[in-house]
Amino acid sequence: RPATTHFELVEAFPEHTLLAVHLETGRTHQIRVHFGAIKYPIVGDPVYGPSSSDRLGLEHQALHAHRLAFVHPVNGERLEFTSPVPADFERALASLRPE
Repeated sequence: RPATTHFELVEAFPEHTLLAVHLETGRTHQIRVHFGAIKYPIVGDPVYGPSSSDRLGLEHQALHAHRLAFVHPVNGERLEFTSPVPADFERALASLRPE
C-alpha cells in the first residue's frame, strides 16, 4: 500500500543524524521501513536496522513521537497531543555532541 514520509535534517553528527519526520500516511512500521530502505536505519531497530550494537545507551529504538494529531473517527474533532523528548533520548543526543 502507498505510504508517504517527509523528513528534514535537524542535526548532523559524524555517524548519526537527528531528523524531524512527518507522515502523510500511518502505515505499520512506516518510518522504520522507509528509513531502512534508504540505508538510514533507526538506531536500536532490531528488524529494519543494522545488526550492530550501536544503541547510544538506549534500551529502545531511537524514535520519539513529539506530536501526534488526527481527526477523531466518530465526531470529526481534530485531536493533538505532544510529549517532551525523554531523558534517555536527550542523553543519547548529548553523547553525540562534542564537549
